[in-house]
Amino acid sequence: MKKVLGCLRRADDDFDMIAPGDAILLGISGGKDSLCLLEAMARYRKFSKKAFTLHAVTLSMGYEPFDVTGIREMCQRLEVPFHYRPTQIGPIIFEERREKSPCSLCAKMRRGILHDTAKELGCNKVALGHHRDDAIETLLLSLLYEGRLHTFQPVTYLSRKEITVIRPLIYAAEKHILGVSRKLNFPVVKNPCPVDGATRRQDMKELIRHMEKLVPDAPEKMLAALQNMDQYGLWDKSYRLQEDRI
Repeated sequence: MKKVLGCLRRADDDFDMIAPGDAILLGISGGKDSLCLLEAMARYRKFSKKAFTLHAVTLSMGYEPFDVTGIREMCQRLEVPFHYRPTQIGPIIFEERREKSPCSLCAKMRRGILHDTAKELGCNKVALGHHRDDAIETLLLSLLYEGRLHTFQPVTYLSRKEITVIRPLIYAAEKHILGVSRKLNFPVVKNPCPVDGATRRQDMKELIRHMEKLVPDAPEKMLAALQNMDQYGLWDKSYRLQEDRI
């Protein structure tokens, strides 16, 4: 857990993610990444010099079984208020609209509900569990399928909602998050999505594994490229001038 917390502190320092008085809503899907975010942010709150409050929310996709008992108990242990929002996102996308590329619409719908929930709870920031490998996978997806160099920002201000989206685990490697999840026995909830594990993003995960066999430190090199703002400008610390246009 020390490595993950070190990455969180570094991301906070580099991108001014958290300010005194922030009320932060944690998006908890039930996967290892978001549960690690919950654990790390609750611990960081204890030793950070900046006082901030936390809420956690889990959205259902409208498919059963989806048992959030373990998440609720984890939030109680960590003294983080838990909120559950049932939705019909899954049936809308897969049964009504029968989307051929469902991931983009699903993400957009989930973001909308997360942002509305943040406003309802009086939160000025939303924290997501995206980590280093997610950023690299997004970069490769953009490069190979869109012909451009792009990935999500560590911090993004949404002017229409007056909410700031932060990704505190942006420097953390997935392998370290997986190790923490196993050691602390997180109550991981199986993803009910019909296309889980059969997406282009999964292809990028496998591509990165192949690249690591050829160049063992390939992920570190790609992360360094993202951080090289002077040359590439992919991650901009002046996030207040940026807005999510998706």
